[in-house]
Amino acid sequence: MYRFKVFAALAILSLLLFFLMASGNDTVSTDRSSIKTLDDSFHTSLKHNTKVIEKELQMALQKAVGSYFNKAIASGEVVGAGVSIVNGKQVLLADGFGIRNGLTGKKVDGQTVFRLGSLSKGFTGILASDLKGEGKLTWEDRVSDCIPEFELGDRENTENITLAHLLSHTSGAPYHSYTNLVEAGLSLEQIASRFGEVTPISRPGEMYSYQNALFALSGEMMERVTGQEITKSLEERFFKPLEMCSTTMDFDALRKMENKAKPHVRSRHGWKSGRLTDSYFNAVAAGGINSNAEDMAKWMQLLLGHNPDVMAHEDVQEAFTPFIEIPGRQKYYQKWPGHTASYYGFGWRIHTYISGNLGAKNTIWHHGGSVNHFRNEIAVFPEEDLGICVLLNNQSKIARHVIIDLYGIVQEVFRAHKGETSLNQSVVSSQSSLSTGT
Repeated sequence: MYRFKVFAALAILSLLLFFLMASGNDTVSTDRSSIKTLDDSFHTSLKHNTKVIEKELQMALQKAVGSYFNKAIASGEVVGAGVSIVNGKQVLLADGFGIRNGLTGKKVDGQTVFRLGSLSKGFTGILASDLKGEGKLTWEDRVSDCIPEFELGDRENTENITLAHLLSHTSGAPYHSYTNLVEAGLSLEQIASRFGEVTPISRPGEMYSYQNALFALSGEMMERVTGQEITKSLEERFFKPLEMCSTTMDFDALRKMENKAKPHVRSRHGWKSGRLTDSYFNAVAAGGINSNAEDMAKWMQLLLGHNPDVMAHEDVQEAFTPFIEIPGRQKYYQKWPGHTASYYGFGWRIHTYISGNLGAKNTIWHHGGSVNHFRNEIAVFPEEDLGICVLLNNQSKIARHVIIDLYGIVQEVFRAHKGETSLNQSVVSSQSSLSTGT
């Protein structure tokens, strides 16, 4: 009887424990469900607040940049400008200021197309890097193997000139050799055969000497390697997948566009609208691309590595490998605050500069462009995930410092939102406006 009572007591105790545990599990389950609901609500609220803050940041930047260009336009320094600023995957600004045509008074907007001039070289360098990544070419490929009619100096010198030398302006030819032939509209085949008449000023790879005609021959090399024109390669590899729908590479396409900027020249009565010319469309690789602020924003996001499905970031970075130091201290970009050194890679200038109070060394990937009275600047700050591009439809001294001016404006706007935004905290927290280190 005693044993039966013990068993009965144990059975009742077990049942009580079972019901308590079941009840506890329901409570835990309910609590977890409540936590998940609160968590989802929190993230939804955070996402909403972040979007509001991003919008506020864009509006503040639009106002500050607008004020900057309105002053430049009022002073007569600028006629019209297309401006792009990107931070990571976000387009902070892609808009226009001023007028695109002095005769009609129509305004520039984010879709107004400008001629890029030598900003085209950056596209060519990236295309070469993409083809290298696929194993279709190497930097050591000899020009004479792809273009048999090419000569520069004696046979030994000619055979030592490579694709890398063309893309870095180190082939050894005098400054701007045969740029006049490019501007006269000769074909690249005709120009290539004329270099036999040029006397080199250095051995290949030893000296930086800026070129247009020789650089354009890199496009010929890529055409002969791929079997398709450089325009088609750029279109298929970049412009279509990035949806750069307004970016073109021929004069007829530009001429037929309604929303395009006209070049302007200074006269006694102010800026006068000029005519578009077909110069450099025979040398697309060196200066024959047209684009607008919206498309250039997409292009800079690729450069920053945010389109790995279009091009691997490690292949993009190949173009920004310093190949030759740019000597001197007289170029406008060598006078930027904090500047320490400049190099040329493949279609790009690479500058190092001192950033912020901690004196960190940072990098700018940069190029300028000038053609048909258009004047442009592009700069990418890889450590800060930031890109700035300015397209102008007149020659202006402001181009020498517009990148640094806008960089400062971006930093000020970001600092004003410090603690309120999660956008690129590395930029905000570093307070890394360009400085002289003092």
